[in-house]
Amino acid sequence: MATIDDSFLGRLAHEQACLVTLHSARGSSPREPGAWMAVFAEGSVGTVGGGRLEYEAIAQARQWLLAQTRGKTLRKFALGPALGQCCGGEVQLGFECVGAADIASLRERLQAPRQPIALFGAGHVGQALVRVLIGLPFRVHWIDSREQVFPQDLPLDIQAEHSDPPSAVVADLLPQSRVLVMSFSHAEDLQVIASCLRRQRQRQDLPFVGLIGSASKWASFRRQLLARGFTQDELAHVTCPIGVAGIVGKQPAVIAVAVAAQLLQTLASTPATE
Repeated sequence: MATIDDSFLGRLAHEQACLVTLHSARGSSPREPGAWMAVFAEGSVGTVGGGRLEYEAIAQARQWLLAQTRGKTLRKFALGPALGQCCGGEVQLGFECVGAADIASLRERLQAPRQPIALFGAGHVGQALVRVLIGLPFRVHWIDSREQVFPQDLPLDIQAEHSDPPSAVVADLLPQSRVLVMSFSHAEDLQVIASCLRRQRQRQDLPFVGLIGSASKWASFRRQLLARGFTQDELAHVTCPIGVAGIVGKQPAVIAVAVAAQLLQTLASTPATE
């Protein structure tokens, strides 16, 4: 499901569009139900899968716009030789004309469900990661102990919080938050991890706790956390190092992409919230 774009809603305030939604899918298909695109007289926003399917959908949507068709119409598309696609499945697309009066309802209907992320640390990797996460199905709570470290032009859906110590925020994180720990201080990192483990012991509601760093850093943390009374099973809930395997490079942008991909992998087992 696409993340709604405010520029699309702003454009809709001045001109009509035909909203195309992927209503249902059978067999193999290029997108999932809920995917959408908005087709204007010139240009479009979003995607229902690309290729010939999207080409045909855009042509159909422009006919709907010219005719000022009312209501929602469903049309089936077989993803086979007739469309020059080899997916082999079938999708049902919905077409409806929308305008300024629909902006409020569209904002609610089209917003992709997002999972909360608590990101501790606004250094180079943290800032690169936030840039990657924009547009993905996450809402970010960004925490750092340093004042004036956050960028000035943050998107509205990213909550930045100054907290000293950062670990004080852990108790109030949203349930099902994925936690990423990458502050400028190993001492802060350790305190945040310990707070996450205590919360996990009590509530079992942090599905992913990731710590940036090397195997030697985690070995040091393990010794200290074991000395604080945490068990081996509890420590197994912490992922360190973070990022999908096989991606090399230590540039902040590279690490950010690897971590974002890992976060996306965690979504398969957890229902989305919003």
